[in-house]
Amino acid sequence: MSIKVKGFDDGVFMENTYVVSDPGSGLVAVVDPGAYTDRIRDAVKEGGKLSLILLTHGHADHIFALPEFRRDYPDAKIVACSGERPMLTTASMNNSEEFTGRKLEQEADIYVEDGNQIEFGNETLTFIHTPGHTPGGMCIYTGKILFSGDTLFYRSVGRTDLPESSTVQLVRAIREKLYVLPDDTVVYPGHGPATTIGEEKRENFFV
Repeated sequence: MSIKVKGFDDGVFMENTYVVSDPGSGLVAVVDPGAYTDRIRDAVKEGGKLSLILLTHGHADHIFALPEFRRDYPDAKIVACSGERPMLTTASMNNSEEFTGRKLEQEADIYVEDGNQIEFGNETLTFIHTPGHTPGGMCIYTGKILFSGDTLFYRSVGRTDLPESSTVQLVRAIREKLYVLPDDTVVYPGHGPATTIGEEKRENFFV
């Protein structure tokens, strides 16, 4: 595993924005740009060239800083699951105006399906569709690292009391798609501390 991960919960909603760098290629990816602070900008600059902006889902707290990233890094490609397109492009669905005062409606440059892969420097990113929190929620897996968005948390799971949510779908996705990964896979969630697949299989009573 050659990539390096730095997490920042700098946004109002304490959402985790991750700056992922591949030192071998000098490429950088940002996962869930919920904030655009000096610390995040410095981490991107230190990592190299920002090439990908990866969205686990389209809720406002995970896309709040998309306009700033798009402005400052116009060549970086936004990647999202195809099932999340309505959420990303409709402010009333992603709750951006209601919760942030900004109307956020943004198309992705690349829409992926379950199992699709994208090369990132010396690594391969695999996209795992995990509906339940949102219809097009996805996780991103590479080299025993999983960015789980609001699907799987430390000892918890994402909310399923929202209009587009489904507890049945969320639990099935975690059991069938995430719990089959190696136990030592490090999980970087959308909120809260990191964990591992093995720990959650043993200790997460929501699944």
